[in-house]
Amino acid sequence: QVQLVESGGGLVQAGGSLRLSCAASGIVFSINTMGWYRQAPGKQRELVASISSSGSKNYADSVKGRFTISRDGTKNTVYLRMNSLQPEDTAVYYCNAVPYFTSWGQGTQVTVSS
Repeated sequence: QVQLVESGGGLVQAGGSLRLSCAASGIVFSINTMGWYRQAPGKQRELVASISSSGSKNYADSVKGRFTISRDGTKNTVYLRMNSLQPEDTAVYYCNAVPYFTSWGQGTQVTVSS
């Protein structure tokens, strides 16, 4: 079983920044690519950023140039630096493998006011 714990969300004004953190623990022997997903009210969950074991990064067009995904020496820990936040970035943000595990964490709420 894998446990996923997200943190770092909050309320910020448009143009502000936040850094999200994700810690994965448990039986995780086959994680290659980790990603950040988000889900806004009434919308489908979408993948916004990912990073592979080799360091290859991918971003959704909506966040490219504003968000940066990274990880530390522990391969099961990833971060998401979010700059120039806009109201449309408001959502619950989740971390998970890509493709995702069947289990999800509680996510962390990001709210951007105009």
